[in-house]
Amino acid sequence: MKTEDLIHSLSADLAPVRRLPPVRHRLALWLAVSLPCLMTIALLFGLRPDLAQCLADQRFIIGNTAALLTGIAAAWAALATTVPGFSRLPVIALPLVPALVWLISAGEGCWRQWQLSGWSGLDSILHQKCLPEIIGTGLIPALALIVLSRRGASLHPGLTAGLAALAAAAIGSAALSLFHGGDTAWVTLTWHVGGAGLISALAALAGPRLVRHPASFPPA
Repeated sequence: MKTEDLIHSLSADLAPVRRLPPVRHRLALWLAVSLPCLMTIALLFGLRPDLAQCLADQRFIIGNTAALLTGIAAAWAALATTVPGFSRLPVIALPLVPALVWLISAGEGCWRQWQLSGWSGLDSILHQKCLPEIIGTGLIPALALIVLSRRGASLHPGLTAGLAALAAAAIGSAALSLFHGGDTAWVTLTWHVGGAGLISALAALAGPRLVRHPASFPPA
């Protein structure tokens, strides 16, 4: 077979490929879907009665701002991993910065609470399990991010899924604080920060099934 014939046979059945939108455009689309959904959920459940007082608390602002920024940074990182040739270290490091602030903020609150009431505050961890609420609140952002991630071609699906889950859990935690009151610092550290880490780890294990590109699925 001649070279020209080989080239023609290989290219004859090629389908046109749409260019992958830039990460910032897909991130903006994710935020446009996620934020209105989260605000709608908060309004449907009813804003917590002490929200105005909480908004005057510096620790509340820092912790939830860090959670929100963790969600946005992790979403950007998840989408960036679907672009061939991405640099892994900066992508992973970006969401770790606000996540560290979130962790320190929750840990500092636990230290203050321990100084006031000792280990008795740990009882709240058993009575207030926020993980189901965080999963439910972050479900739509998670599904939207998985759909957007599948439009790319991730060579590290575990990393992509883990970052996507962290994004959904973190932004869900921030939204949950608007209508779910009474969370102690121990609850925030265990179920909000720790829960986000657990969800991210589990999603990373299921990554190859969650973020497979449609073209990689076997024909029916």
